[in-house]
Amino acid sequence: MKANPTWHKIHPQFKLNGTHYNFNELEELGYSFVREGTPFEASMGVFLLDWVNSKPLLEVQTSGSTGKPKNISLKKEHMVNSAIATGEYFQLHSGNKALLCLPCSGIAGKMMLVRAMVLGLALDYVDPSSTPLKDTAATFDFVAMVPLQVKNSLEQLHQIKTLLIGGASIPKGLREKLGSVPTQMFETYGMTETITHIAVKKIGKKGNDHFEILPNIKISVDNRNCLVITAPKVSDGKVITNDIVELLGEGKFKWLGRYDSIINSGGVKLIPEQIEQKLSAILHSRFFVTGIPDESLGQKLILIVEGSRISTEELLEQIKNLEDLHKYEVPKAIYTLESFTQTETGKIQRKKTLQQLSGVL
Repeated sequence: MKANPTWHKIHPQFKLNGTHYNFNELEELGYSFVREGTPFEASMGVFLLDWVNSKPLLEVQTSGSTGKPKNISLKKEHMVNSAIATGEYFQLHSGNKALLCLPCSGIAGKMMLVRAMVLGLALDYVDPSSTPLKDTAATFDFVAMVPLQVKNSLEQLHQIKTLLIGGASIPKGLREKLGSVPTQMFETYGMTETITHIAVKKIGKKGNDHFEILPNIKISVDNRNCLVITAPKVSDGKVITNDIVELLGEGKFKWLGRYDSIINSGGVKLIPEQIEQKLSAILHSRFFVTGIPDESLGQKLILIVEGSRISTEELLEQIKNLEDLHKYEVPKAIYTLESFTQTETGKIQRKKTLQQLSGVL
């Protein structure tokens, strides 16, 4: 007799919003969510129905923050392995309470459900918003958020024991505020292809300036100094990234920026993400820097800021006064937009946002 697939083994202590569901009941719940649930519950329902079928693969869409979103197939067995690795690394136990506050259309939301089903977590869920803790005084052992949610939840972060922060870079100002928060917090590194995080960086009081890989992961760099990930338990082949890193010995690395976003301005190579980290000390609305064609420089560095009530002249003076900003890292021009184009999970779509300025540049 053929054994049930690994993903059909639902932990007996798994609960969703206080109610335990066994494998057969999950299918009924999925149909119920799709038929009668909120849009968020409907997306959970679609995932649950995909999860309980006998197909070994699950189709997931990448975020689209660095390019066009694409569909990729992930092995459900690999998703189970990822959940187990996360449970081991963060010492999660059956009965621990977790919160799902991220969209289930992306891998991060899906994996919170998988971890709960595999590890036996008591998972509460709320409609994804920028203020996920606003209506609850409950405490949680394990939560994952994007930086905007963290920023809007600073007064309530004490309700969380372990918090994962991912999906976008953490602004310098927010990082400094997190230094006084008692919660155990980790910035995550990962992508859809690696089934969320394969490395974490501790932040807060006893933070690190580098990422440390999770168990059963090996890393190297290619000839571009971009990270290459070997993770046989979550991916069949090597994952070659476009992330420029500095290896720091066994299982540790510093993330420097994206290879495909490097700006060559007059022969000087500029990494936007490093410049943005410095600018985040004075910019409190969303922004990014990029390069646009320039006759004399090849590419020139520009800054795009979200919000219309900004004096670009005053901002440029503030930028020039930043001590750690090199003269080549000062933008040649600053533009403002009422609102940025973003993915469903709130990541800025830089190319599409830049297209909004096509009549100005």
